Amino acid sequence: METETTRTVPQLEDHLGYWLRRVSNAVSGAFSRALQQKQTSVAEWVLLRELYERGQAAPGELADVLGLTRGAVSKIIDKLEAKSWVQTDANEGDNRSRLLSLTRAGKRSLPALADIADQNDTRYFDCLTAKEKAVLRELLIKLSEHNHIHDVPTA
Repeated sequence: METETTRTVPQLEDHLGYWLRRVSNAVSGAFSRALQQKQTSVAEWVLLRELYERGQAAPGELADVLGLTRGAVSKIIDKLEAKSWVQTDANEGDNRSRLLSLTRAGKRSLPALADIADQNDTRYFDCLTAKEKAVLRELLIKLSEHNHIHDVPTA
């Protein structure tokens, strides 16, 4: 019979979570540092990318989609407005609410930021074949869905 003092404790490396976290920390850390060279945070990149997809969005809508508080989104918006990358317009049907959209400068910033994301992916995942990348993506999506992980990573 195994007791608390004789029980074997698995190595860190025996856990899939260890390897996932190790890779995730390296990938996200490198991406964050590369964006910082452009005076941009991951959260700013994610919000810009989401606005690019949507065209216009209310801050509350962005908070819901990104899984952030309205206060956090407000701070990100303030930073992007200071860079003149987003603009705020009154919502035509409701003067109390506002809609955000990318400015011309914001749209011009996106390709360079997307290149950073692409280069980061290449750096870390180019050792995988196209088939391995597809399998990894499928497995990560399956894990996200099974565990109800829906928040967009912004840090």
